[in-house]
Amino acid sequence: MAYSELIKDYERIRDYMRSFFVYGFRSREEHDAKSARSYDNERRRIESWLGDCLCSRQDAGGKRVFLCVDSRAVSRNPLYRSFRTKSFTDRDITLHFYLLDLLSGGEALTVGEIVGRIETDYLSQFPADYPLDESTVRKKLREYEALGLLRSERTGRTVRYRLAQSAVRQETWLDAAAFFSEEAPVGVIGSFFLDRFAHTPDYFGFKHHYLLHALDSEPACALLTAMRERRTVELQVQSLRTGARMQRTVFPLRLYVSTQTGRQYLLGWHYRSRRMLFFRLDAVRRVTPGAPEPDAARFQDACARFQQHLWGVSAGSERGTAHIELTVRAGEDEAHIPRRLQRERRCGTVERIGPDVWRFTADVYDAMEMLPWLRTFLGRIVSLECSDTRVTDAFYADLAEMAALYGGNDDAVQ
Repeated sequence: MAYSELIKDYERIRDYMRSFFVYGFRSREEHDAKSARSYDNERRRIESWLGDCLCSRQDAGGKRVFLCVDSRAVSRNPLYRSFRTKSFTDRDITLHFYLLDLLSGGEALTVGEIVGRIETDYLSQFPADYPLDESTVRKKLREYEALGLLRSERTGRTVRYRLAQSAVRQETWLDAAAFFSEEAPVGVIGSFFLDRFAHTPDYFGFKHHYLLHALDSEPACALLTAMRERRTVELQVQSLRTGARMQRTVFPLRLYVSTQTGRQYLLGWHYRSRRMLFFRLDAVRRVTPGAPEPDAARFQDACARFQQHLWGVSAGSERGTAHIELTVRAGEDEAHIPRRLQRERRCGTVERIGPDVWRFTADVYDAMEMLPWLRTFLGRIVSLECSDTRVTDAFYADLAEMAALYGGNDDAVQ
């Protein structure tokens, strides 16, 4: 059962779950961001949601609590439970049930009719006074209309509200929602959808199941909304190294998700530096929507051109692109090598230059990003050339260090 003390500011919970339970194994005494009492309160709250996913160990530094989840064994992300704890006032929750019950028969009613029916059908059954303001009901009706729970019908100056009826059988979306909830940004939406059903699909398994993106759902949702509305955003970004907080005005363009780490990144136009920049979503503390951008189409075109030379999530320096050529050898019985080059080439090109020789060519902003991928072809590399000499220097230095560690022919690293 969830902890009864609900929360209004999810950012505080997100900070504890990420910096303490996820990325740190600190004891109560070592967690100095807040007081010990605050730590105890947040720990109890999080344990009520994730009790079956938490472990602890005792050492000389004290008791250390941490998340312990085999991501291959869970079909639904347990971190989504933290989003089901938003607080409501007594009137919010009371009005919620009154409205949905009153309109459940399919009848369309005006605001005045709704207020009158609530007072006679519901509030009259209780001795205590519960003053109901018509403006409060009107705001709630508009809010529910925006959420898609209600729809309005206008006749002249009269507006009536009725319960929205979906023409789609929700059961047909179960498989899609189950997959979406675990793989897509803002998958928490799919998780809430699955809560409507007693039985949900459990046959999806993921070799690489990245659970932590769930904590970035709120900023991701705000950014996707701004992209759809073509608005600028004000980002509050906290440095992951120093902890300093900065404000950045950005026009959001794309969300990127790493298939290697599961991290999510925002690509946006940074107005102050007048260039494309990436921001890690786990460093974004708050997203404030701004004004619509009149030149949105121009920025979208610039983004499309920018992506033509993008390898990962580094925009590199302002010096332009680096040209890189990788030549590998693949025998007749090794067709999987050129197939892999074609599959993983991203913004590069692949051509056959000999019976068993293939060349990969690319012009990228930051060729240093490619080093981990280049190393996977060790043993097949015929030549590696790059206009950024730091790349080849680092590659051959790593190769020499590996040869010195494990032994081997010195000529192989020349």
